[in-house]
Amino acid sequence: MPQLDISTFSTQIAWLVITFAALFIIMWRVAVPRISDALEQRQTRMDDNLNKAAEFKKEAEAAIEAYEKSLTEARASAHSVIADVHATIVAETAAKDAELNTQIKAMLSESEASIAKATDQAMSNVRVVAEEVAAAAAERLLGDPVDAAVVSAAVDTATKARN
Repeated sequence: MPQLDISTFSTQIAWLVITFAALFIIMWRVAVPRISDALEQRQTRMDDNLNKAAEFKKEAEAAIEAYEKSLTEARASAHSVIADVHATIVAETAAKDAELNTQIKAMLSESEASIAKATDQAMSNVRVVAEEVAAAAAERLLGDPVDAAVVSAAVDTATKARN
């Protein structure tokens, strides 16, 4: 193998040094700066993206906080409106209830008065009919007409006994 021949070692070493130096200079002046620039740009973009993401996160948190605040205010407002409406409905119901109670009491008074009037009228008609029936029954039993004062006194006694 020619690589292992001792007589060619010096030229091999020279070419090794020349090739290494050329590759080192190419890498040092061309490839490494390009790679370094690409890595720096990549890192810069990543940092910018992370900063933007942090800003977006802060904006989102602020938006969520504002949303929750407005939601809380809306709930409080809704509860207030519901309480107001409930109080209004209760007051209106109480007023209508009182008005209806007044109307019912008036109607009840009128009904009681008309019932009392009808009862009195019926009782007076019953008294007249009772006196006529008692007079007719006594006349039939006795054969002679009975005095109206006696029949009236008998109906009064019977009416008092029933009450």
